Amino acid sequence: MAYHILVHLLLAASILTPTFGRLCTCPSQLRGNAYDYIIVGAGTAGNVIAARLAESGHNDILVLEAGVSEEGVPASQVPLMAPTLTPSTLDLPSICYNAHASGSDTPYDWNYTVVPQTHLNGRTFPVARGRILGGSSSVNYMVHHYGSSEDYDRLARITGDPGWAWRNMRRYIDRHEKFVPPADGHDATGQYIPSLHSTRGVLPKSLPGFSHAIDSKVIATTQELSAEFPFNPDTGGGNVLGLGWAQSSIGGGTRSSSATTYLSSVINRRNVDVLVNAQVTKLVHTGTICGKPSFRGVQFASGPRAPTTNVFARKEVILSAGSFGTPQILQLSGIGDRTELTSKSITTIVNNPSVGKNMSDHALLPNNYLVRGESLDNLLRDPVAFGIALDQWQASKTGPLANGISNHLGFFRLPNNSSIFATTPDPASGPTASHWEMLVSNFWINPSLPRPDTGSYLSLTVALISPTSRGTIKLASKDPFQAPLIDPNFLATDFDRYTMRESVRAIKRFAAANAWSDYIVEPVGNLAAQTDEGIDAYVRSVSSTILHPVGTASMSPRNAAWGVVDPELRLKGVEGVRIVDASVWPFAPNAHTQAPVYLVAERAASIIRGY
Repeated sequence: MAYHILVHLLLAASILTPTFGRLCTCPSQLRGNAYDYIIVGAGTAGNVIAARLAESGHNDILVLEAGVSEEGVPASQVPLMAPTLTPSTLDLPSICYNAHASGSDTPYDWNYTVVPQTHLNGRTFPVARGRILGGSSSVNYMVHHYGSSEDYDRLARITGDPGWAWRNMRRYIDRHEKFVPPADGHDATGQYIPSLHSTRGVLPKSLPGFSHAIDSKVIATTQELSAEFPFNPDTGGGNVLGLGWAQSSIGGGTRSSSATTYLSSVINRRNVDVLVNAQVTKLVHTGTICGKPSFRGVQFASGPRAPTTNVFARKEVILSAGSFGTPQILQLSGIGDRTELTSKSITTIVNNPSVGKNMSDHALLPNNYLVRGESLDNLLRDPVAFGIALDQWQASKTGPLANGISNHLGFFRLPNNSSIFATTPDPASGPTASHWEMLVSNFWINPSLPRPDTGSYLSLTVALISPTSRGTIKLASKDPFQAPLIDPNFLATDFDRYTMRESVRAIKRFAAANAWSDYIVEPVGNLAAQTDEGIDAYVRSVSSTILHPVGTASMSPRNAAWGVVDPELRLKGVEGVRIVDASVWPFAPNAHTQAPVYLVAERAASIIRGY
């Protein structure tokens, strides 16, 4: 039966993967060593920039990607197989893991781990980042919404640039998204608000394409407990509060990544080169322009013992290596905190202590319930059942594998009279922004614990959306091929601990609704704790990350002494470099971060092109 699944995976690979005309695998295939723009990272943001700068035909573009191509990687197309691309404990039949075991390192991920987390019992755990064309948009769990309108208004206030306000940023939705029917073709009336979306953009997205038995129970709970868990008809249009239907970067039952959309639209053009297996080791200092050091060069190599190659940008280098890669490259280039660089024997060219600081991430807390009834757990345990589902997906791009991990999600606030506000100002981006999130899944999800061998489960996963804890990205050494020290510093503040505790109490009230009375049997493990101390201990023992790091190259006002980029995303104190990725967000938005990053990249492209 394992052979049966493998055959289907290989067949899927042969059908799904495109042939890229200008996809290069070694430096000798490049058209030269000078381009108008060099983009470091073919991820969520980098591919948007590449496509928008290339579409006029007037710019010569080089995109450098440290990872591999999507070609021959069917799991990057089959939505529910996403967990096989990164270190994960969301177990699938073992044959689905190509050359690695469930929970182990993979060839499509950077395979990073966080440093021991002081406030999570000293635990360490994986922090997935895509190392493949499309970056994390090719390996994430595909939730796609933009966050609160107040996130963007706050960004405009922080930077002093009204162009980042929601009234301006929402127009990029029209360019970006292409809303399509769900994979199963069901009538989606009432599950979203069409006027908030676009059908003319680049990236197909949709509502859930496979129905679960619990869907009606979720909606019934929003009616029964409407004061605390109101139904939100569309969490993807700037109004996040309440519980609604998930929207995902899935079109026609297949993942939509920045590689399969933006990059594929221009990769066959003569003015675009894309080089894989090219890890950037540093920016190259190319002189001084207008009193500022210029970094219009990039050095890269395919591995620790491989020769390095230098390429140069006539106009700009655009750094889109992500919240971990971007600050690491800056520091390796002599741009960062002088004290830290000196300790690693790196000469400081630009002393900017903000590089690698201000890291913010959404802490993740999975909460599992044993249930009586249908769930996907048996499908995910059983190679025979999984093979049948893969047959269905292969034939029609429908069925459980055409779906994401959750059909419903919602965002919620602490009550205004919560005791924490007596000592801590509200950190949310505004009065209609959230403090925490809930995702509802019809199977066991828990990165900290493997799925039990038997039983059916409901997962009510929460995430801390407005964290006040801040972490860092620092060099472990001057070796560019050594992973950086990643410290999210999770749950370091009273507010963050309070909010996680109250979110546990809230999901218990959700699970106690009448709609679940004949379905939920009992909470699993220490979720049953009732006291503050017991819940806090449970939170510390299970929490990890939902993989939304931001802030390590924060945007700030043009003349501010803090921050890494100005409101036009130009690297402060430097000529010839911009940064466009999640690292420029100075705070965590009310969203799974891929869609906010897409909007930032669309505006960045407009700024660079001057339209």
